[in-house]
Parts: sequence; structure tokens; C-alpha cells
Amino acid sequence: MKKVVLSMLAVSMSLSIFAQKDELKSAEKALKKDDLATAKAAVDQAEGLIANADEKLKAKFYFLKAKTYYDIGKKKPTLDANAYDVAANTFTELLDYEKKIGKAKYTEEAQPLLNALISDVSNKGIKQYQDKDYGAAKKTLFQTYELSKKDTVFLEYAATAAYLDKDFDTSLKYFGQLKELGYTGIATTYSATNVETKEVENFGSKAQMDLMVKSGKYKDPKSETSKSKKADIVKNIALILVEKGETENAITAVKEARKVNPDDSDLIFTEANIQLKLGNKDEFAALMKEAIKNDPTNPSLHFNVGVINQEQGRLEEAQANYEKAIELDPNYADAYLNMGALVLEEDKVLVEEMNKNLSNFKKYDEIKLKQMDLYKKALPFFEKAHSLNKDNIDVVRTLMSMYENLEMTDKYKEMKAIWDASK
Repeated sequence: MKKVVLSMLAVSMSLSIFAQKDELKSAEKALKKDDLATAKAAVDQAEGLIANADEKLKAKFYFLKAKTYYDIGKKKPTLDANAYDVAANTFTELLDYEKKIGKAKYTEEAQPLLNALISDVSNKGIKQYQDKDYGAAKKTLFQTYELSKKDTVFLEYAATAAYLDKDFDTSLKYFGQLKELGYTGIATTYSATNVETKEVENFGSKAQMDLMVKSGKYKDPKSETSKSKKADIVKNIALILVEKGETENAITAVKEARKVNPDDSDLIFTEANIQLKLGNKDEFAALMKEAIKNDPTNPSLHFNVGVINQEQGRLEEAQANYEKAIELDPNYADAYLNMGALVLEEDKVLVEEMNKNLSNFKKYDEIKLKQMDLYKKALPFFEKAHSLNKDNIDVVRTLMSMYENLEMTDKYKEMKAIWDASK
């Protein structure tokens, strides 16, 4: 009886192998004809039979399944909305499997397809991000990272997309991974100016840039290395912890990072921002002063201390901060804007006095003249801010009001036209 059972089992296994081979042949033929529906049906059918297949047959199955779903995702996604996900997972299974068995028959053919898939998936994720579909982008960008672990930047993109999607747990997880990996985000870009078009173009490597410059078609080669993002990663972790209500953990995270880099202005600035978010303005100001001491030529630090000084009524100190920011960066639009606002602090008092003297025409006119002098003093700062940032419609509105009060009709009409066009 045992022999009969074994014989029946052997027949069953033999039939299964034949069925596997038939389905894979069908898939292979269908792929050559670009008949993706048939290819999908064949590999899906083969999957239920593949568990007991030999190494050669199993590797072939992984390859055909990956290629089928890759082609579906690229050419006919209506057949399966998750085709790229299936293809990505199966390509990974194939590479891992052939590495495990020590044979790379399909790996060489699969790798270019996997690279193309990575490119397609990354482009899809970037497009979703640009379209502000952060929920989809965080998944697609993370998948890109999973497919190509060397492209760590996609893990950063996925973390950022998750944060913008307000999925703080996922974002925290991804930023945590970046921190554990020691991610710096430092990258070097190579560019040169096209002699014919005068456009600056980027190149994939220094060798390529040097070659194109040597050809005479490009000039002014430039290599630029970006700043480390280590402090930004810690900052983002801390800000997410604040969003989650874990403020003590947020401050602890920054303080731990500062132990390693005590003079890092970005980390000091991050802790200062957290303190400000918690309403601790004195701690914020103290930290900002520390940051300025470490990085005295950073205009943003002087500007931010100026903002807090202005909010707390220390107007002379605020003015000194804004003036220093402008000295360090003559094109600092917000510093000019806040200088103008600082000058207009006195306007509130003048308006109150005018309202009290509505029936005292002589006194009213005297106060009105002071107000006009005040506007004339503030006007250059707002005009400079507008010249540096024409998109700030609030500045346009302020200028429109000031020009009207100063009876500068032509200037008023110019600002009103911009204001009307923005509605």
C-alpha cells in the first residue's frame, strides 16, 4: 500500500512540474507578444504550483513574474494598480534567491530592468510630491529607497513627505533610520556653462564635466559640495516630537546632539525654535545669543533675535539686530520689512492721539504732520523690501496705504494695480 501512495505522490509531483513549466512557457510567449493579460494569468497560475519547484524553475518564475508586472506597470497599469509594487518585491526576491543558491542566471538580465523600475518609481514619487500628494509620495519614495538602499536621499524625501502628510509616526521612524545610518546628505554637484546657449548645465561626475570643458563646448566648470544635513535630521526629529506633544523628549534629542556638536549653530537654533514654540521666549533669546557668538556673521541669527526683542518691546535692541542683519546681507528683505514695522510702532500712539483730538483741529493737524514724517521715515524700508520680494502682497498693501496718506498718487496707483491683480 505504501508503494502505491508513493507512486501516486510521484505522479502528482511530476504533473505539478509539467504544469509549472507549461504556465511559465505561456507567460514567456505572452510577454514576447506583449500580451500582458495572458502573461499575468500564467504567472499567477504558476505561483500556486511553485513551492516545490527546483532551483532553476523557481528562479525563472521570479524573473518572469517580475518582468510581467514591470511591463504591466509601465504599459498597462489598468491590469493591476499595484503592478510596480509586485514587480519591485519580486525583483528583490529573485536577486536574493539567486544570491542564496549561488547562481546568477537571471540576475544579469534583471538588474537593468530593476534599475529602470527604480527610475520609474522615483520619478513617480517625485511627481506625487510636487503635486502635494504627500500620502502617496511617502509610500512611493520609501519604496524607491527599499529598492536601492544606496540612494538614502529617498528615505529623507519619504520622511519629509510623511511629515507634510502629518503622519508623524512614520516620519519619525524614517528620520530615526536616517540618524542611525549616520546620514549626512552631503552631495557634490558638477556644472559648467554651455558656450552656445549660455545655460549652466549639470553633469553626473567630475570626469564628465572635465571632458565637456576640454571639448571647448563648455566653460566655467564648478564643483559645489552641499552642507551636512545631520543637524537638520535631529531638528526634524525634535520638531516631530513637539508635534506629538513629547516636548521633553524633543529638547532631550537636541541636547544629546549638541553634546556631540556643541558649537553647531543649527542645533542651537533648533533648540531655540523649540523653546519659542513652547512660549519660552527668554530661553529662546539666550540660545540665539549663544548662536550669534558661535556664528557672528550669520544674518538670520541676528534677524531672529531682533524679532523676539521687538515682540518683547526692546525696540532699540531690535533695531540694532535688524541693522546688523542688513549689514551682513544687504538683500535681506524681511529685515528691511521689520525695520519699517519698527519705525511704525509709534503710529499706534499717534492714531490714538488724533482720535482724542478730532475737534481740536490745530492739535490734530500737528499730530497728522508727525504721522506723515513717520511714514516718510518708514517708507524707504518698505520700498526696499518690495524691490527685493515683489511677491509679498502684504508689503504692497502697506505701501498702497502709505502712498495714499502721503498723497503720492502715481505710486499709489502703481501699488493698487498690483493689489487688484493679486485678487
